[in-house]
Amino acid sequence: MATNPLQFMQQVRSEAAKVHWPNRKEVVTTTIMVFVMASLTSVFFFLVDVLIRTGLAAVLGLGG
Repeated sequence: MATNPLQFMQQVRSEAAKVHWPNRKEVVTTTIMVFVMASLTSVFFFLVDVLIRTGLAAVLGLGG
């Protein structure tokens, strides 16, 4: 079902009017949460890496 360009633009404007744009407080809060979660994730994977490296070194007899 083809729509003419005028109807399409009206539908686009109608849908764009329904979009919830975040305010400054929401943007700041979500940005801080992204940085916190990224930091926690990087610390977690660092600790897992150290644990695996230490265990592998011990298994292979390379540990001090």
